[in-house]
Amino acid sequence: MTNREEILQSFNRLLDIMDELRANCPWDKEQTIESLRTLTIEETYELADAILDEDLDGVREELGDLLLHIVFYAKIGQEKESFTMSEVIDGINKKLVYRHPHIFGDVNVKDAREVERNWEKIKLTEHHNKTVLGGIPSSLPAMIKAYRIQDKARGAGFDWKHRDQVWEKVKEEIGELQAEIQSQESADRTEAEFGDVLFSIINAARLYGINPENALERTNIRFIHRFNYVEKQTLQKGLDIRKMSLEELDGYWDEAKKSEFRD
Repeated sequence: MTNREEILQSFNRLLDIMDELRANCPWDKEQTIESLRTLTIEETYELADAILDEDLDGVREELGDLLLHIVFYAKIGQEKESFTMSEVIDGINKKLVYRHPHIFGDVNVKDAREVERNWEKIKLTEHHNKTVLGGIPSSLPAMIKAYRIQDKARGAGFDWKHRDQVWEKVKEEIGELQAEIQSQESADRTEAEFGDVLFSIINAARLYGINPENALERTNIRFIHRFNYVEKQTLQKGLDIRKMSLEELDGYWDEAKKSEFRD
């Protein structure tokens, strides 16, 4: 049996299991597209965690959970006579072929960036009333949304000519924020200027091939590790972290940083 045949057999088994669960499991019978939504979001974040941890076994498991959700949604769609699993698959097949004319057609491209630009142009022709930024989900977390906004704008040709130009924009936004903070005139304007600083930093990350969400999460994890080290060391010595000076805590913080290299 070929690998492709094994995959099809496994997928067919999953469809059979879904049919059985939907028919006989009290919990599965009660689920709706709406009730599954938050669970799907949670599963997506669990996959993101596994990817960040470079846990390939975890990635495999979480992909299975997400595949179950896709099959579950398709099953409900079939029950409502709205769409089937075949239509879901046929839809993405058709979309991929149509949006890759440099593979399945006679279009020539010179690099990945040109592929992205063509992709965005094709998407706009598919949805005549859709704007360049219209396809970005409103419920995306703000940092991811900012990154996608900038990436899509780039696909439309709206980007810096040279990536190092972004640093002047970052400095400009920081200066405007500092001026607003000093004026103390409007909390709303200060918040807006702070948002502009973050947006410009995210833009810099994009231009230098850094995923800001992953970068910040790695920093979060690193901070938690170091803070836990400081807390553990001070507790072992009978010290109250809340009564210690910043200079004293900095000494333990430096120890925590060194311990990372030993680990």
